[in-house]
Amino acid sequence: MMTDPIADMLTRIRNAVAVVKSDVTMPNSKMRVSLAKILADEGYVDGYEVIEDGGHAALKVTLRYTPERATVIQGLRRISSPGGRVYRPSTDLPRVQGGLGVAVVSTSQGLMTDRDARREGIGGEIICEVW
Repeated sequence: MMTDPIADMLTRIRNAVAVVKSDVTMPNSKMRVSLAKILADEGYVDGYEVIEDGGHAALKVTLRYTPERATVIQGLRRISSPGGRVYRPSTDLPRVQGGLGVAVVSTSQGLMTDRDARREGIGGEIICEVW
């Protein structure tokens, strides 16, 4: 049993980027799909798709690299964990790398970036930071 599926997803992406893999596959969940959608919308990954893998749904994330095969994702960090939740109001959301990165926030309206949450005036649980 996996205790922290989001940390598992971030670790799989971090490991795939370290060995310059073109894509990474992991078990599917609504939260992971929402996180993959944010990563794709922000330009950190090329895309994602839900596929059938031996009778179970799996999430396949296609990683993005520059033409020189340098990774677009410089860092991924899990902020809130099952043992230590981190909640912030919209006025106190972090700016990752001075605004160059993105913090993913779980709000009452679903997952969104820190910029979107700040604009909507919604706080929530800070899931992770990507830069």
